[in-house]
Amino acid sequence: MAKTRVAVIFGGMSNEHDISLISASNVISHLDPEKYEIIPIGITRKGRWFFYPGDISCIKEDRWESDPDCVPAAILPDPLYRGIAKITDNRITIVKVDVVFPVLHGKFGEDGTLQGLLDMSGIPYVGCGCFASAACMDKEYTHTVLEKNGVNMARYRVVRQSDLGNLEAVCERIASELDYPLFVKPACSGSSVGVNKATCFEDLKNAVKLAFTHDKKVIVEEYIKGRELECAVLGTDNPFASDVGEILSCNDFYDYDAKYILGTSGLNIPADIPTEASKEIRETAVKAFKALGCFGLSRVDFFLADNGKVYLNELNTLPGFTSISMYPKLMEKLGIPYGELLDRLIKLAFERN
Repeated sequence: MAKTRVAVIFGGMSNEHDISLISASNVISHLDPEKYEIIPIGITRKGRWFFYPGDISCIKEDRWESDPDCVPAAILPDPLYRGIAKITDNRITIVKVDVVFPVLHGKFGEDGTLQGLLDMSGIPYVGCGCFASAACMDKEYTHTVLEKNGVNMARYRVVRQSDLGNLEAVCERIASELDYPLFVKPACSGSSVGVNKATCFEDLKNAVKLAFTHDKKVIVEEYIKGRELECAVLGTDNPFASDVGEILSCNDFYDYDAKYILGTSGLNIPADIPTEASKEIRETAVKAFKALGCFGLSRVDFFLADNGKVYLNELNTLPGFTSISMYPKLMEKLGIPYGELLDRLIKLAFERN
């Protein structure tokens, strides 16, 4: 029986490039070699695509680009081919692909752009489609869709590039409408990159300026004092939610350093929270997943406020697959080990097509 050819795409031009490398090496190492023929496709920080045939450990260590056997590659948008074009010595070889597993986080991987290309190519792929990916990536539109569907979220305001010329007045207006402390975030970024907490007016202005170095739009949200919780969703029209997990951050909030650098944050699965709150979070996770048209998988992040109120924070359509990532750990707690989880996601990709 022929193996299923899985193109695992990693790297990318986003500020989450390094996290993608770690996730991808984990995914590749957990794909059963008896079932799958793996075709690793790396994207550099400058957007160059390469077929990478080398050692998987070099991906995690960010040494894959220097491999002498790397050759330029590209997904062909023509559905007649359903494959990857490898370019060697000005000759093109088409490698048929059965399914794509995009292990890309952030812009150009998680925001619908890659998904649109794959839709054109006719190649099945793991994860959410073009619209859901774009809507979940943009925090403004996540608010718009979910609040319209009755999902409780933190109060927020949007700052656009056109506001930069009048930033002082814009920040004064926001400070008069929302209560400190405030969280300032790039609208379309993940892994808490560029996120800062503002406790005064000067903090707010500086945080907005910093967020604009990562994106063209910025979200300012009120701080929810409480516990940071996450829930994993898997499925299609009738998805199911995992138990709720709790983030035990080693920093003031669960920022990039707390997630990936310091290595001392903890996870508690299941979270020690009231049964009613756990039920509400799981039901809201599924509701949000459906409202945004998600498919396959999403990790849904919440706050449980000190007053007992549940707030949805955001959805991640291509959550981390590192050794410390919450999504695979939540599924493992349900009795779905890492390898089986990958099998299920690939199976769902075929079912969509």
